[in-house]
Amino acid sequence: MTNEITGKTYDIQGFSVQDGPGVRTTVFLKGCPLRCPWCHSPESQRFNTELNWMSIRCLGIDACGYCVNACPKGCITRGETTINALGDSITFPAVDKTNCDECGLCAKACKATALYMCGTDMTIAEVMRRLTHDKPFYETSGGGVTVSGGECLSQPDFTIELLRQCKENGINTAVDTTGFVPWSAIERALPYTDMFLYDLKCMDSAMHKQVIGVPNELILENAQKIAEHGGKLWIRIPVMPMFNDSREHFDKYGEFLTTVKDAVINIQLLPYHKMGISKYDRLLTNEQVFVAEPPSDALMEERKAQLEARGFTVRIH
Repeated sequence: MTNEITGKTYDIQGFSVQDGPGVRTTVFLKGCPLRCPWCHSPESQRFNTELNWMSIRCLGIDACGYCVNACPKGCITRGETTINALGDSITFPAVDKTNCDECGLCAKACKATALYMCGTDMTIAEVMRRLTHDKPFYETSGGGVTVSGGECLSQPDFTIELLRQCKENGINTAVDTTGFVPWSAIERALPYTDMFLYDLKCMDSAMHKQVIGVPNELILENAQKIAEHGGKLWIRIPVMPMFNDSREHFDKYGEFLTTVKDAVINIQLLPYHKMGISKYDRLLTNEQVFVAEPPSDALMEERKAQLEARGFTVRIH
């Protein structure tokens, strides 16, 4: 019956070289309890399948327009005329998600797949067929499978059974987690997880709650418990301007990580980038997104050296 467990995925990415050692396949699951304003995968935040729109694919109302009549709630109307990427005049649809129930009928009608549904329910068996197909790459590169999100441990039954079956098939496993989940979920995953790609976004709990929406005590406690139970931590720190990029803040990272040092196999610094900004437009929600200049190479090297001075292996993504 375990093959009937379903998880809501939004992508499965092969030949991934940034989500742990070697060549990996990363399974991305929807749903996350955090709300990082710089999130580069905002489509991962909500747990439900949701409508997205990619303007660059859209043929326009006059050339297509099937979405307008397809919506049973009248959420799609004729929008403003603008200039597309080719420099041509085009009238895009206007999508009002206020009354949208994510039925997907407009996406089915869209000839160019400009409107599409993000979030697919998949069984363990379906995902495993995809993962075992890539097994030769894992074996030759020292790679494996990474289960990510969103927060994959917010779908614990699916994630843990997927990890278990990967181990049965001799596949190295990693869990990419925010750490903001019940310890019971991590504890169940431990026997089938070779490493946790563990996000540490901010050491100040009040600031963590103000900016990200949740405090950080649970995150730090779970990291310590993973270390106490013999788990391995691949620490990931997003380096965000005006948030956590100061020398003082990295001193706090160093102090905490020293308490779990035997469990830390690598620290990965992830400099802020702007590549996720366009994804917010696709969600049609008008959400505010954090925008800043990426940290300089010099600053990244300084922060790397700061942690290396404490004896850690550090890399810059």
